[in-house]
Amino acid sequence: MNDNRIARREALAVLACCVTASVVACAWSWQQDALLNYGDAEAHLHIARRVLDSHRPGLTQLGSVWLPLPHLLMIPFVACFDWWRNGLAGLIPSSLVWLASCWGIYKLARRWLRPAPAAIALAFFALNPNLLYLQTTAMTEPLFVCEMVWTVLLLVEWSAALDAADHRRSTRLLWPIALILAAAVFTRYDGWIMALLAWTAIGIVLLRRSKLRSGVFWIATVIVVAAPLVWFAYNQIVFGDWLDFARGPYSAKAIEMRTATPGDGPPHPGWHNMWVSLIFYVKAAEMVAFAEQWGNLLLVISILGTTWGWLIARRKAFAWALLLWLPFPFYAYSVAYGSVPIFLPVWWPHSFYNTRYGLEMIPAFALGAGFAANLLLTALGEFAPRSRRAVTAILFVLIGLNLGIMLRHRPLVYVEGTKNATARRPYEREIASALRAQLAKRPDAIVLTDTSVYPHIVALSGIPLRQTINESDKEFYQAALQAPAQHAALVLVLEGGQIEKAVHDHPAGLVVIGRFSAPYQPAVTLYASDTSRSIDARGAPEAVVASAKEKLP
Repeated sequence: MNDNRIARREALAVLACCVTASVVACAWSWQQDALLNYGDAEAHLHIARRVLDSHRPGLTQLGSVWLPLPHLLMIPFVACFDWWRNGLAGLIPSSLVWLASCWGIYKLARRWLRPAPAAIALAFFALNPNLLYLQTTAMTEPLFVCEMVWTVLLLVEWSAALDAADHRRSTRLLWPIALILAAAVFTRYDGWIMALLAWTAIGIVLLRRSKLRSGVFWIATVIVVAAPLVWFAYNQIVFGDWLDFARGPYSAKAIEMRTATPGDGPPHPGWHNMWVSLIFYVKAAEMVAFAEQWGNLLLVISILGTTWGWLIARRKAFAWALLLWLPFPFYAYSVAYGSVPIFLPVWWPHSFYNTRYGLEMIPAFALGAGFAANLLLTALGEFAPRSRRAVTAILFVLIGLNLGIMLRHRPLVYVEGTKNATARRPYEREIASALRAQLAKRPDAIVLTDTSVYPHIVALSGIPLRQTINESDKEFYQAALQAPAQHAALVLVLEGGQIEKAVHDHPAGLVVIGRFSAPYQPAVTLYASDTSRSIDARGAPEAVVASAKEKLP
């Protein structure tokens, strides 16, 4: 169809534009103090940090619900205390994978399109303000988007190598495909379905070409299949249940059951209704991709562009690009049956929740936009060739206008994070300030606390995690619950948590030194221990470990 080789100057121009966009977004997010707007971003950084900094450092600190790869990628950066506290430890890997996504989407478009429509696809992708904001945070969506794009790109290149009878290249490409699919499995649960579909399709293609006996394919199959099996085994070994991530106390299902009010009807829109769930997800994808007044029109244009791509490039492995549309059925099912609600401000209950899931459709929309531009420019080449450059410029202006309108009304994903932070952040800082005041008097004091609700309070207090006893310390935590005053100099109690019950049952030696409350947040009480045996951090965690072991039955 066209020469898809990318010249060095072209590649440098793409890289320069994308780096500029990323740097501007990072600088803006830093200036707005928005790196940690999402509570989940704080939690991801907390998980990565505790792998290095806890009484039980190691991979068992990765937890059971969220998949481990995003946290593993942050570990080199959370080792710096300041980067953990201010969020830079999440920004660095997220922005790097966003840049990789940009290069991947451009390379993918250039497999079929000339530079102008390919650049339009890239501009649509790279100038999405919601994704630009999220790549400055520790959230997992930018990494998964990158994995989706590169999975499709490598599958297209693999298919092209097969068609060209380049056995060596097609065999060699199976390795990075398998590794990226395994990485996707360890990033988000969407990746499990993508890996299943992609690898099964590879097997079918090889079977039809009588190449299924390939040793490389079967060895690579072990890598893909092993990824979910490793996660099952990890959950069984660490938490005693191979499905703890799906049915444990911190799973989405358990959270939904705890927060649902009996007799109030379905817990969220689309519950056990895949059609309504699909409508909510499509609307979320529209709202994070397009200016509100253009949403339906641009969605139709992206679909038409994808259809055009199928018509003109189906013999050039375009079918693999349909994997980019996988989030539609995946989230239709997840919202209906997977305890994954999506709330939108325009529909009941008129709130913000998980709107960022729509960002996974940006690559599909961008590629569809590129093919729609190709269709328009091809038609102009036939009937009005002199207008092609002017129309191309107008298309870039429209993408810029889409960006401007979304920025004017504030990007949906940023608004959700800001509302999250507005309710949570002042409260966290107030509690952390009180803790710092107490720690100034006793710098080595051990703090008993639950970090699952407000994980960033420890970082804001200026102490390492190993100076706390928290729920991730397991037996040490359970022992401390039996005698809080004897294990910690300070005890931070969240309303409704395990420590509240422990303090109620074992109040001896504890004195209230502060109470905190805020709208829509659990009340917090800070206790100090007046027991002489209270442990400080000098020489401990060893002291904490020994004390905890004494309390074990």
